[in-house]
Amino acid sequence: MNKNFEIVIIGGGLAGLCNAINLSKFGKKVLLIEKNEYPKHKVCGEYISNEVLPYLEYLDINPFNFGAVKIEEFQLSTTKNKLITAKLPLGGFGISRYKLDFILSEKAKENGVIILQDSVLNVDFKEDFFNIETKENKSFYSKICIGAFGKRSVLDVKLERDFIKKKSPYLGVKIHVKGTFQENLVALHNFKGGYCGVSKVENNAINLCYITNFSSFKKYKNIEDFQENVVFKNRFLKEMFQNSEPIWEQPLSISQISFETKKPVENNMIMCGDSAGMIHPLCGNGMSMAIQAAQIASKLILNYLNGTIETRKDLEKQYIRQWNQQFKWRLKMGHFIAMLFRKDKIASLLLSILKKIPFLLPIIIKQTHGKPIEN
Repeated sequence: MNKNFEIVIIGGGLAGLCNAINLSKFGKKVLLIEKNEYPKHKVCGEYISNEVLPYLEYLDINPFNFGAVKIEEFQLSTTKNKLITAKLPLGGFGISRYKLDFILSEKAKENGVIILQDSVLNVDFKEDFFNIETKENKSFYSKICIGAFGKRSVLDVKLERDFIKKKSPYLGVKIHVKGTFQENLVALHNFKGGYCGVSKVENNAINLCYITNFSSFKKYKNIEDFQENVVFKNRFLKEMFQNSEPIWEQPLSISQISFETKKPVENNMIMCGDSAGMIHPLCGNGMSMAIQAAQIASKLILNYLNGTIETRKDLEKQYIRQWNQQFKWRLKMGHFIAMLFRKDKIASLLLSILKKIPFLLPIIIKQTHGKPIEN
């Protein structure tokens, strides 16, 4: 394999793959390094805001051709089993990461992107070039390096990123089930110490994905015990879990999920998706943000490679500025909303207010979502 590329992308999730497709669309020589095989299930809410549809269309991807489910309504319950329903201002769709990542990876390969299954152990930046070293003892050189390696990685440790030095108390669990659930609905049900998203994806499967505080979880001997004693205190979740059949033998889980602030540029690498920052899953917009971040990064990188942006410093400054313009407020609102829902009394009071003034809920949702992406 050739060792020299214009762009090396580390991580083949939504942000990495959308960058790869966008950049290769303009004839750029792209290598994407991803440690897992496609397709693969991931712990993820699997709801995507419609704000990304114009950009996916630009990349020649139509999720509805692959079974994506249109979602128009939102339902919210508190730990006290109080329920409120609202129309989603923009709407969204449900599709599994298993399906979507595979679709995007096939499109990237069709565009000429080289996808290498390997893990990156080190990235050095010297004399305006990156040297990328992998677990399989391969070395690559590139003008641009995009870090799209997800929530946490060995590279985060290597780069001594601030967030990785702090312990993260969150655990995520996900399973697909067969059962009865309203097709056009995404629901968010709160329980003590966490919350669970419920929505349909392709093939009539229902995605159940919850996040909880690890300190709450470790009091119980296993996932089933935790669900029985904590999750099922929310009657909507109890009904959903008990009246459905698991499609998989075992749920997926992930620990050490961090919502700490991250830098959009690290060691001259353009960070994208969860590598640059994570919104609380409570807001249900992480997948959209990853896709939109790829659009911002790709556009600026193309301008840098064609000389419209003259220096690397200007590229980095413009990316940081645009990333913050798009996402900083959403992340702050996500933290604030999650903090409110961790306090049972405040959450119940908030829901009572929203029941009396229902038009406030779409306004709150808009704070964590963006407008349709302009290409």
